[in-house]
Amino acid sequence: MLTTAEILKRVRRIEIKTRGLSNHIFAGEYHSTFKGRGMSFSEVREYTPGDDVKSIDWNVTARFSHPFVKVFEEERELTLMLLVDISPSSLFGTHKRLKRELITEIAAVLSFSASTNNDKVGVIFFSDKIEKFIPPKKGRSNILRIIRELIALEPAEGGGTNVAVALDYLNNVLKKRTITFLLSDFISAPYETSLQLAARKHDLVGMQVYDRTDRELPAAGLVQVMDAETGELKWLDTDDKNIRNKYTAAFEEYKAYCISSFRKSGASLMQLRTDEDYVKTLQGFFKGR
Repeated sequence: MLTTAEILKRVRRIEIKTRGLSNHIFAGEYHSTFKGRGMSFSEVREYTPGDDVKSIDWNVTARFSHPFVKVFEEERELTLMLLVDISPSSLFGTHKRLKRELITEIAAVLSFSASTNNDKVGVIFFSDKIEKFIPPKKGRSNILRIIRELIALEPAEGGGTNVAVALDYLNNVLKKRTITFLLSDFISAPYETSLQLAARKHDLVGMQVYDRTDRELPAAGLVQVMDAETGELKWLDTDDKNIRNKYTAAFEEYKAYCISSFRKSGASLMQLRTDEDYVKTLQGFFKGR
């Protein structure tokens, strides 16, 4: 358990690093990627030749016996929602950093990028249930609170991962369209249906964060391992090639399901490994959009 002083020190360190990345790299690209994607109703006016007939307001038209159209304008203020997996498997990492540490940095960069553009930022923390909800707000103090929770919040004991729970909660509590980043290793129960519903309503981007050892079990003899989600202990002969192949096959199955589910939903998906440079991946994503 981290002390308050340790948490504040880490918050400050992450703020310095990620705010710098946001200001110099991502804020402009975030703005050009997402600003203007949403449209909100402004007013009605009389129809003029050349107006799109799809924009006719039939209720007003019937009331006044001649055609009126709805006028929409760009939404200048957007809402960024972060869906953050804090299940026990996020505390795993063998190369450079833990998955949770990478998730924290990326979430902070995205939060500062949104804040620089005067957007609201909120978070849903989840494991196999909703652990905490921070409603969308503006301002630096809100971002620092989010970073503090990213560092210190721990899931209830015995929790696994359930991505569907987070997506369903998002759909229920936020009626307005949001930009949503879902950060998880996606080692989860089926979530395809919930993902499709969320992708229809929100601008949804998935980030599958994983460690090299999530996929490849090193040959290190007889090793006692613990399932991070269930706490179950077992012995594995990692020199056995069949065991290593089964381990890799299980990861590839989760990965294939994740890719397929996002493709069917129409949502975007990035894959980030703990020992790789996430800055280049994020830059590539923003430019590709």
